[in-house]
Amino acid sequence: MTLIKSISGIRGTIGGKAGEGLTPLDIVKFTSAYATLIRRISSLQSNRIVVGRDARVSGEMVRKVVCGTLMGMGFDVVDIGLASTPTTELAVTMAKACGGIILTASHNPKLWNALKLLNERGEFLNAEEGKEVLRIAEAEDFEYADIDSIGLYTEDLSYGEKHIEHVLSLPLVDSKAIREAGFRVAIDCVNSVGGIILPQLLERLGVDYVEKLYCEPTGIFQHNPEPLEKNLGDIMQLMRKKELDVAFVVDPDVDRLAMICEDGTMYGEEYTLVTVADYVLKNTPGNTVSNLSSTRALRDVTDKYGMKYYASAVGEVNVVAKMKETHAVIGGEGNGGVIYPPAHYGRDALVGIALFLSHLAHEGKKVSELRASYPTYYMAKNRIDLTPDTDIDAILEKVKEVYRNEEVNDIDGVKIDFADGWVHLRKSNTEPIIRVYSEARTADEADRLAKTVCAIACEKN
Repeated sequence: MTLIKSISGIRGTIGGKAGEGLTPLDIVKFTSAYATLIRRISSLQSNRIVVGRDARVSGEMVRKVVCGTLMGMGFDVVDIGLASTPTTELAVTMAKACGGIILTASHNPKLWNALKLLNERGEFLNAEEGKEVLRIAEAEDFEYADIDSIGLYTEDLSYGEKHIEHVLSLPLVDSKAIREAGFRVAIDCVNSVGGIILPQLLERLGVDYVEKLYCEPTGIFQHNPEPLEKNLGDIMQLMRKKELDVAFVVDPDVDRLAMICEDGTMYGEEYTLVTVADYVLKNTPGNTVSNLSSTRALRDVTDKYGMKYYASAVGEVNVVAKMKETHAVIGGEGNGGVIYPPAHYGRDALVGIALFLSHLAHEGKKVSELRASYPTYYMAKNRIDLTPDTDIDAILEKVKEVYRNEEVNDIDGVKIDFADGWVHLRKSNTEPIIRVYSEARTADEADRLAKTVCAIACEKN
C-alpha cells in the first residue's frame, strides 16, 4: 500500500492500514485539515465546498467519506457527481464556493485515488497552503461542528453542461467553422468521465460523426490510463482502419489532451499546447508560459509572433503563477495540459479540443500536415539514482558551474539551454532519483546530451 502526502494533494492506493494507504481514516483526516485551512484563508462569506469525482471504482466510497467529513466540519457540500477536473474547478467559482475537492488520481491506475485541493478561485493550493494542510493533518489540529452547525448536502449535476456552455462562449471557439468543416472524430476516454462530457461537447461544437472508444464511465480502465503512445494502440489502430480526421484521447479526469493524426500516428502530447498556442497567438498577441521540462517548440512559435516566452517551475500551480505574473495569453504543460486564461486558470482538455478544432478548421489542413508545420524536437528521459549520502545540491551546483557559459535556469533544479537543445535535472518528489529530461533535434542527440551531463554530474572530484 502507498500513501503520498504532498503539497499538491493526497494520493494513495485504496485499502490497507491507516497511514499506509488511502483509507477512510486518512480521507477523514486530510479532508478535515483542508476544511480547517479553507475556513482560515477564504475571503468569501460562502460556506460551500464543491466536490467532484472521476469514475474510479473507489470514487463512490471516497465521495461519501469526503462529503460527510465536510458536513461534519460545518461546510455545505455541493456534490457535482461524475465530473472532470476542469469542470470541478469552474464549479467552485460558478457556485461561489470557498473551495473544492477533486477526487481523482489522474493518470494513475485504478487502485489509486486522491484528493486534489482547490481554493476559492478553483485553483490548486499553493505550496505554503499545501504544507499547512499537511501540518494540520499531522497534528490533528481540527475541530468538528456542533449539532446546530452541521453542514448541508446538495447534489447538482448541471455543471458539465455549464462547462460546455462556457467553452462555447469563448471568442476564439469557432463552432460555425467547425460545423462547416464536417470533421469525423474519434475519442478514447479510458472508461472515465471524459466519456460523459466529450461526446456532448463535440455535438455542441457541430461535429456530427464521433467514433467512441472506451466511453462507458465504469472506472475499469481498458488500458493504462496515461495518454502516452505505448498505451494507445487500440485508438491508433482504429484511426488506420477508418477514414477519420483526428482522434482525441484524455486521461481519467480530462485535464490532459493527446491527439492522433488521420494516418494513425501520434500527434505528440508536447504539441497539444504548441498548436493551441499558435492559434491563440495568431488572434491574441501576448506572452506564453510552460514549465522547464516542456518542449522548446512553444518558445519557437512564440518567437514567430514576436512575443515573449517564459518558463516556470514544474507543476500546474507554478505555471499558473508565472502566467499571472507575465500576463500570458496561453500556457500549460507538455503533458497535454492547456491553460487558457479567458476560460480559467486550469488545464482543460475541453478548451484544448475546442481551440484545436477551430484552428484546424481555419487552416484547412490534414492533422498530420498541421503537425509537420511546427518545429520537430525529440525528448529523452534519463535518471541519476541517489544513495542516502548523495549531496544533491552539490551535484546541481557542479552542473551549473561546468555550464556557466550557457543559458542556465535554476528555479527548479537546473536547466541548461544549448543552441540546439536543453537538459533539465530535477530531484524527484516521489523517488530517490534526479530526473534528467533532455530535448534536441534528434532522439539520439537528446539522449547524448542527457548522458553527457549525467556523466559530468556523477564524476568524482
